[in-house]
Amino acid sequence: MNEAEKIPVVVNGAAGKMGREAIKAVSQAEDMVLVGAVDRNPSLQGLDAGEVAGIGPVEAPILNDLQSVLVLATQAPLQGVMVDFTHPDSVYENTRSAIAYGVRPVVGTTGLTPKQIGELAEFAEKASVGCLIAPNFAIGVLLLQQAAIQAARYFDHVEIIELHHNQKADAPSGTALKTAEMLAELGKTYNPPQVKETETLPGARGGSAPENIPVHSVRLPGLLAHQEVLFGAPGQVYTLRHDATDRACYMPGVLLGIRRVTQLRSLVYGLEKLL
Repeated sequence: MNEAEKIPVVVNGAAGKMGREAIKAVSQAEDMVLVGAVDRNPSLQGLDAGEVAGIGPVEAPILNDLQSVLVLATQAPLQGVMVDFTHPDSVYENTRSAIAYGVRPVVGTTGLTPKQIGELAEFAEKASVGCLIAPNFAIGVLLLQQAAIQAARYFDHVEIIELHHNQKADAPSGTALKTAEMLAELGKTYNPPQVKETETLPGARGGSAPENIPVHSVRLPGLLAHQEVLFGAPGQVYTLRHDATDRACYMPGVLLGIRRVTQLRSLVYGLEKLL
């Protein structure tokens, strides 16, 4: 496959842990070419993104100007894609900028509010630019969510526990919120009260997601990304759990998202909709 036939990809947040994995995955994919890398870390400006990711030179220096790098993704014959693993504070503007340049965003950064997602969906629709926002790219998580939907048809009591490393900026995780939203779409209200509860320690029962589903967040060093969905009924507890032990587990989903987003003309929320 010659260079003109490959999908041009920009990785935003290139020096972060997820960004480095994305650099590796894109650089090793036969149908993609890394055309740019963006990161705010001043000590890494000008360094080769491949060197920073630990795979050797890829001839893509790390820059801190997203818009100038997005221009590079518009100069190839095929539609460019921006992969974003940055920070909740900047992901909205990053995504909007990519859409404005006609570069398809594949967003793994969590923390976008429903209002922001709605605004981005409207902007992408008007621009006829495909956009994928995925709270989680692990195929195992998508299978867990589908199993949870099936279980929810038979259980009325459910709670979600998500556990992440202590450098994660937002809580609860986008994956936990997405899971709760998927269960809520069944149209039932969960956890009918058995007693009048009193929290002697505020927040002890977690945050309340749609349809009265409690979500509990744990942040500790030593964790990466983990989620449990616990269903209860008289005499039984049914537990679904996914553990991510290496960020490489997200990359098949990221590459799938890159390939599929070029076929879209609007925003899609959730990788499961592209499977």
